[in-house]
Amino acid sequence: MSEIEKINRKLLASQVEEELMEYILQESVCIGEKLPNEFELAEKFGVGRSTVRETVRSLVTKGILEVRRGSGTYVVSKRTIEDDPLGLSKFSDKYKLALELFEVRLMLEPEIAALASDYATPEEKEELRQLCDEVEQIYRAGKNHAKKDVEFHTCIAKCSRNRVVTLLQPIIQTAIVTFVNLTHRKLIEETIETHRAITEAILKGDSVGARCAMIMHLTYNRQMLMKLMEKNNQE
Repeated sequence: MSEIEKINRKLLASQVEEELMEYILQESVCIGEKLPNEFELAEKFGVGRSTVRETVRSLVTKGILEVRRGSGTYVVSKRTIEDDPLGLSKFSDKYKLALELFEVRLMLEPEIAALASDYATPEEKEELRQLCDEVEQIYRAGKNHAKKDVEFHTCIAKCSRNRVVTLLQPIIQTAIVTFVNLTHRKLIEETIETHRAITEAILKGDSVGARCAMIMHLTYNRQMLMKLMEKNNQE
């Protein structure tokens, strides 16, 4: 293949990638839903199967798609480049990325929760309580709770009254979305229970309780992530 052919193929794959992302967003393809097979996508976008494969590989690298051997290609995220200001989607090993993000969360979020318990206003406490309820309702309904989960943790950060913490929120938000996409609703009760404990401690102004509850919340998540990593490495 000549250099010109290689360039043209990359440009075509890039164009098809944009069209596939548009299809995912406009057709409201849910996270966890399977995409049409390679033949159908090739026909839909009027390209060869090799271009479709290259497009899928690119979106897998960006954390949008996941190829499950013997099953098909699934949507695992809908984050575009604009939604990924830190550029973390370029890391191909999502389990390792999720673990590293958890290490950062453990450094930050227990103290953020403690600060929130000290500084949250009555209005903010009510907002946090409502978000806690909404996350539970969405989770139990079997729907994707990631967006509301992000709002819950963002509210806690806002309550801390620390402006730098607010700037660090993209890290925490990315960590939450990455974890949700990897675990596929495997920690329903643990998430609901620890969210409630965090909320109650902040409502009571209990900084030690808020710190401990957040550590427990993150510990449950990390334990699940370690199990998934071990299983993934064995496959």
